[in-house]
Amino acid sequence: MSLPNIAPAELELLRYILDHHPITVREVADHVAQAKGHTRTTVLNVMERLRRKGYLTRRQEGGLYQYSPSVPKPQMERTLIRSFVTQALGGSLEPFMAYLTQQVDMSDAEVADLKQFVEALDKRPKGNRAPEGEDA
Repeated sequence: MSLPNIAPAELELLRYILDHHPITVREVADHVAQAKGHTRTTVLNVMERLRRKGYLTRRQEGGLYQYSPSVPKPQMERTLIRSFVTQALGGSLEPFMAYLTQQVDMSDAEVADLKQFVEALDKRPKGNRAPEGEDA
């Protein structure tokens, strides 16, 4: 799944919607008004941009539009991460891995999770890996 770039304000709303869908513009606006002070009109404009870009879907229910992510949260997160790696890191995971090992204060549980991910990578068949020097 490849989607257009997403702005920080769009990402903030998308993350909230991923955890609270289906949801109306009013419900999102109420949340955002408390946190950021944005108006309902601003929230509506951002949500409609997200819908046009393919991040959200909407359906009318009882006279109100209910918005939901276009794909399940795990798939959306993979898409957003892939987009970040491609755009910000030129497609290379190496800077991200260096960041994790050198800059991030990780809990013991997070380190254990990371080790499990690496073990899972080691168990993948050779045909499912990127060639040496090439990132997936």
